[in-house]
Amino acid sequence: MTTFEQFNLPKSVQKAIDDLGFTTPTPIQEKTFSVIMSGRDMMGIAQTGTGKTFAYLLPLLKLYKFTPTHTPKIVILVPTRELVVQVVEEVEKLTKYMSARTIGIFGGVNINTQKTTVYQGCDILVGTPGRVMDLTLDNVIRFEDMQKLVIDEFDEMLNLGFRTQLTAILAMMPKKRQNILFSATMTDEVDKVLDDYFDYPEEVTLSPSGTPLENITQITYNVPNFNTKINLLKHLLQTNEDMSRVLVFVNNKKISDMVHESIEEDFEGQFGVIHSNKSQNYRLSTMAEFQEGNLRGIITTDIMARGLDISNITHVVNFEMPELPELYMHRIGRTGRADATGTAISFVSPREEELKFAIEILMEMELDYETFPEGVAISDKLIGPEKDRQAFKVLIKTKKIEGDGAFHEKSKKNQKVNLGGPGVTKKKTHGSVNRNMLKNQAKKRKKK
Repeated sequence: MTTFEQFNLPKSVQKAIDDLGFTTPTPIQEKTFSVIMSGRDMMGIAQTGTGKTFAYLLPLLKLYKFTPTHTPKIVILVPTRELVVQVVEEVEKLTKYMSARTIGIFGGVNINTQKTTVYQGCDILVGTPGRVMDLTLDNVIRFEDMQKLVIDEFDEMLNLGFRTQLTAILAMMPKKRQNILFSATMTDEVDKVLDDYFDYPEEVTLSPSGTPLENITQITYNVPNFNTKINLLKHLLQTNEDMSRVLVFVNNKKISDMVHESIEEDFEGQFGVIHSNKSQNYRLSTMAEFQEGNLRGIITTDIMARGLDISNITHVVNFEMPELPELYMHRIGRTGRADATGTAISFVSPREEELKFAIEILMEMELDYETFPEGVAISDKLIGPEKDRQAFKVLIKTKKIEGDGAFHEKSKKNQKVNLGGPGVTKKKTHGSVNRNMLKNQAKKRKKK
């Protein structure tokens, strides 16, 4: 069994690891270490909860050499403000015995305050693409000493419309640098950016989900509508004391507020709600309250499904099925992390059947329905969106999985060096697809 001591880390980093009580690297940490140490570009496919942050930090800190300059040597780009805060905390844990200054920058706060922070100098810069681009265009952030670039949650950045900012930042960086990229899925858009901006990155892959499904019990209920889903959620919370640390996922901000308002009636003060309309301070304080055990759960959109390290989640509830099957994997991956076990509960209405089918295709397994609990009232009252009975239309993006690979065939330029499992071929399965709608959505994302 590999241990961190076999990485031959600097004493300062090893001491920090010992303080944290870690002895054994995760699979992604073990597989990526030698690749990053070689100095080559790397593309890693692994989801949240697999130890990605330490996977790139440990070799980079081993390679790091102190210089008296004030501009960053390592730049880490992540998609959300919350993830900036989390990564900065992880860097500070590992560098507490090192002379390395770390700062985090993101939108939603005073840019002049962040300019002052950057002017004071840093060695490791963590930021969101939008704010990093703004400060770079203002000549506040300079890259002349930069040697390493990390882009984490690469696919999520592109999904959020950050391609323009990313390409602008890449154009302003020195060409002689090492690029380390992590993505949970290998999409066509990720592939195209790799082709356009990176040369021959080695690819390291875990299993397609990045999440050990055997650690997660998946329970599915057929539930006719929103109000019945509320009744079922309340019933489960009232009758199952094991649901002590719960994430409830919905698909939009309005529904998350409606669920929170309904739950508050019977579980006053036990649940927080997080979505993009909430202020940064509110979101961070709510997460802190949850992490400290002062809240039983959080109701949220998929902003919480990616990148955030909240420990010991006992249950994930898909109050609504996600509109992309990959998001299901991100959601349930919040529980059953490391060696722990967890439970994922999904409420599926008739109009969400196709979304469930897409998820089953991705996982290559069926989600069988549980018997609906006796005593739960079945409501016939519909909310606005439910009065339109049209089923969701979904594009099922899936790949044929053989072994534990996670890639489709790449372009000749970026042929992979597969260190984590046999190869895979790409397979498209067509559900009920409105192609013009999808093309229009793609064009809108590109214009952002």
